[in-house]
Amino acid sequence: MKDCLPWLALRLVPGVGAVTYRKLVERFGSPQAALEAKPEALRATDLRESVVEAIGRFDGWEEARRQQAMLARHDIGTLTLWEDLYPERLAAIFDPPPLLFIKGAISPADRLAVGIVGTRAASYYGRSVTERLAGDLAARGVTIVSGLARGIDTAAHRAALDAGGRTIGVAACGLDVDYPPENKGLAERIMQSGAVLGELPPGTQPDRGHFPARNRIISGLSLGVVVVEAAARSGALITARCALEQGREVFAVPGSVQAPNSAGPHQLIRQGAKLVERAEDVLEEVYPWAACPRVDEGPAGFNQDAGSIDEQKVCRSLESGPLHIDDLARRCNLDQSALALILLELELKGAIRQLPGKLFVRG
Repeated sequence: MKDCLPWLALRLVPGVGAVTYRKLVERFGSPQAALEAKPEALRATDLRESVVEAIGRFDGWEEARRQQAMLARHDIGTLTLWEDLYPERLAAIFDPPPLLFIKGAISPADRLAVGIVGTRAASYYGRSVTERLAGDLAARGVTIVSGLARGIDTAAHRAALDAGGRTIGVAACGLDVDYPPENKGLAERIMQSGAVLGELPPGTQPDRGHFPARNRIISGLSLGVVVVEAAARSGALITARCALEQGREVFAVPGSVQAPNSAGPHQLIRQGAKLVERAEDVLEEVYPWAACPRVDEGPAGFNQDAGSIDEQKVCRSLESGPLHIDDLARRCNLDQSALALILLELELKGAIRQLPGKLFVRG
């Protein structure tokens, strides 16, 4: 395991959240350098005086060493924002976790990911709809992201695994903590063909205040978020709000008007979320075709001139700036279904990126 002691230490400084942590590392080059910086240099970084003082009197190295020992004991890895393997979409949000804890592995295939969230008190209808959606999406190469909670989250993870697909569980506690306890076996299955990750160090117990921060990671990893069953005030709606703030798609599954857990999805639909009945309703928004092929790990880089003629044509068309998929189809003289497959291949190769509103731009 790489030495992550300074990375653990900096996050222990009172007042240093995700945004300040990133500012410090990018200003001083490393967490160690930030912790050793003089007060005048810290003030020049436009930090609050309370943070400058907290860094000056920092004495949390013993706790950082304890956390590092626990990481080794529980075989928990770390991934920093400045490493190549850090998920690209998560890195692009306003406040990405500067340090992720992880069991399992992130794959290039996870660029095609959709979050599925909902109530812990799921009905038979909610579970069955979730299983069908998650299973169909996973079978077509979509990584399913959810929060490892009871109910809808559990159904989504299990269905993805049963379909032979990938899934990512985002924890609201330390990765050495089994929460909920009945999902210990599920988490172990996820680690074998996906990842369980979070931003909280080992030993951290679940707490009400941890869940909203966890929800921004679920949406941050995803192209869009599907809300299945949720009350009018629920964590699932917080995830949907995070998705909107991050420029991601929001989807909702309708339910019975007599069911309290239909209130959340129906509210989202009234506000403009897309109504979802089947996997194709999601796929045609996150990628504009109904049948997505299985996505396997692709090459790390892309040589434009080495691609197919159509791939070269698409890349050159995007050199002047972002284009809507309709304009790109006309410019390249390609039909939508053929273009969609080319765009997926190029995005997995890192040659292009999809922006909100079906716009595409060079990677």
